[in-house]
Amino acid sequence: MSRRSAGRAVARTPAALQAVLADAFNRGDVDALMDVYEQDAVIVVPPAGRYVRGRDNIRAATAAALALRPYLTSVVDKTLQTDELALTHAHWELVGTADDGSPMRLGGRGTIVSRRRADGTWGIVLDDTLSPE
Repeated sequence: MSRRSAGRAVARTPAALQAVLADAFNRGDVDALMDVYEQDAVIVVPPAGRYVRGRDNIRAATAAALALRPYLTSVVDKTLQTDELALTHAHWELVGTADDGSPMRLGGRGTIVSRRRADGTWGIVLDDTLSPE
């Protein structure tokens, strides 16, 4: 389950990270999106699969996709967790319009490793958006 803190949604469970990500992405709120990631997080950026480390680099790598104002859906398949760490598998789809006006659709299976923060919320440490099926 997620809730809002200081105007931004936060994840109270590892699975809720998917909803918080989708909400921030769909609103084009890059600051809210970055709040979900830990400072040293690593993400695999689709469609090329480039590895990016750290919030500043993640912000730069996702800027072009956010500028297209696509719609992201994500469905959690499974979560395995301890008190402090979690591994979440989900299927995601991103639908929008490319710069040239053509329809754009990306999707796949994602795997996230998250960590419980001191305030009890969860943050993403590793985000493999292109996990094998």
